[in-house]
Amino acid sequence: MESPAVPIGQRPDFALALSGGGVRAMVFHLGVLKYLAEQQALEQVTQISTVSGGSLLVGLMLQENHGQWPDSTTFLLRIYPALQTRLCSRSLLWSALRQLLNPLNWRFLLSRANLLALALQNEWGVTALLPEIGAKPDWSINGTTAENGKRFRFKRGNMGDYSIGYAATNGFPLAQALAVSAAFPGGIGPLSLKTRRFKWMQRQWEAPLNSAVEVRPPFRKLRLYDGGVYDNLGLEPLFDAATGQTKRYAYPIIVSDAGAPLKPGFDAGVLSPWRLKRLADIMSDQTRALRGRTFVEYLKKAPGRGAYLSTASSLVEPTKGSDAAFAADFPTTLNRLQAEVFERIARHGYAVARATDRQYPLLPLASTVPEVLERL
Repeated sequence: MESPAVPIGQRPDFALALSGGGVRAMVFHLGVLKYLAEQQALEQVTQISTVSGGSLLVGLMLQENHGQWPDSTTFLLRIYPALQTRLCSRSLLWSALRQLLNPLNWRFLLSRANLLALALQNEWGVTALLPEIGAKPDWSINGTTAENGKRFRFKRGNMGDYSIGYAATNGFPLAQALAVSAAFPGGIGPLSLKTRRFKWMQRQWEAPLNSAVEVRPPFRKLRLYDGGVYDNLGLEPLFDAATGQTKRYAYPIIVSDAGAPLKPGFDAGVLSPWRLKRLADIMSDQTRALRGRTFVEYLKKAPGRGAYLSTASSLVEPTKGSDAAFAADFPTTLNRLQAEVFERIARHGYAVARATDRQYPLLPLASTVPEVLERL
């Protein structure tokens, strides 16, 4: 028998990081969010950091809810079923490719994230501008700047990275920010952004906000890739891997990691280009593992700090034919899903969240938050 949900307001504020992983990530995260909603916890999400599929998911959730983060009841009754229907009835990838039917869009053949942005606007109804989305939770949409290798992030009021500077997002489409987060190398190319269209401001590290001065970026054009190239967990805005501590606040952090585990085996021929992909996969897997291990060690030091929810969670055994094994083997795509596939991946996300909550409570009760904050 399931334990009853904790009443609204008795969970603490917390931060949420949603990883990349295409539609697999979108659906796994939906399963996690469904569990959190059943605990009446979505009202307490204060900060969100997303990458790739996680960004697309939050963007579509806001689009379904008039630009606002949904409460738990709205998510369960309207948002979850609406996104299930959409992801099982149309393909984000084919929506992007259809934009090439317009010859005016052929210029985006080498920056195909622009095509995905058009698809999100024209076929998926994501027409809001960044400043029009709700102020709470504070949402960071993460990308990677190809020119300098830094994390480029979009927020409601500004965008940029600490090396180039930050520009106001007045008039900037949410769809373009989402498309950047889905621009993985070798699949959907980068989103191209002309820097001279914007006024860039920069300040010294840790200097007051009002000390920023106008700067001219060293690049005339930015090519923005998927944030997963830099950090596929989306942890960077919330957690400092170098110090093993949270950044600027002491809320619990829940990480939902739907990244695909690195599969064993290597049978590419001597001249096969897949050798390079394998090496890139190994480097990406190692980077994610290091970030994840640092965060898990942080969680172990005291209860109530949050949770790490992974498709490869040891709490849900991936036996042959199980939802866990199915989700781990599902490829990273933006294609339409069959209803059964959606159910299995979402069910696994839900099961991981539930098993983790039973073993290590995801969130402390609000009455225990002062004790938790002292340990942070």
